[in-house]
Amino acid sequence: MVYICFLVAFAMLAASPMRAADQNTTGKLSVVRVDRRTGKLVRTVAGYDEPAAVKPAGRPAHAPAHIGELVEQSARAHSIDPLLVDSVIQVESNYNPHAVSVKGAEGLMQLMPSTSRMLGVSNSFDPGQNIEAGVKYLKYLQDLYKDDRLALAAYNAGPAAVEKYKWVPPYPETQNYVNQVGKRYQDARKTAAENAQPAQAATPPPVDVQTGPAEEKHPKLEQFVDENGRLHLKTAPEPAAR
Repeated sequence: MVYICFLVAFAMLAASPMRAADQNTTGKLSVVRVDRRTGKLVRTVAGYDEPAAVKPAGRPAHAPAHIGELVEQSARAHSIDPLLVDSVIQVESNYNPHAVSVKGAEGLMQLMPSTSRMLGVSNSFDPGQNIEAGVKYLKYLQDLYKDDRLALAAYNAGPAAVEKYKWVPPYPETQNYVNQVGKRYQDARKTAAENAQPAQAATPPPVDVQTGPAEEKHPKLEQFVDENGRLHLKTAPEPAAR
């Protein structure tokens, strides 16, 4: 059975054209092999401990600095919240620029090859190209549906599915995807708002706008001109307290 599966897998690879997933400019080696237990194809990337076809579970790590800069740049250029883009990347690939899903989606924002071609991407595993195209596509879906939930659903399941059901499609994967991205986005916005608030200890005391600052009292001055025409000033005596 293993031998038959191997022959079938080899025939499929020989018949299919070379895709961008099999070449990348980062020096990472993408390898496709046959799982002996299941007979299924599994893609692995040298330098990562887990198959790229399997999306990592658990809470995602923080974005590497260079990825964060690319997200910020593309998000600002297309007027979309960088925190939303970051949340999408967390759920899609957990910041693995070489990730490949079981359906063939590639890179940080998991672009399908057809979407990559439509957006002019020559290498889906190049972080700059991938993020720029993913952000552009997400912004297009936002403008199309005027609802982040529908935009995310279309990003995951395709616009045709959203058009068919006129809402988030009843697919468990898509519904879970929308919830996961939404939860991370909400948490990110909450954290950003908390960090933006000044520390209570550094807050200056309130100013009374009615009375204003306390008026400083200065002694009154008296002036007189002597017989030579020179002006003189002297402190006037304070009135005796009653």
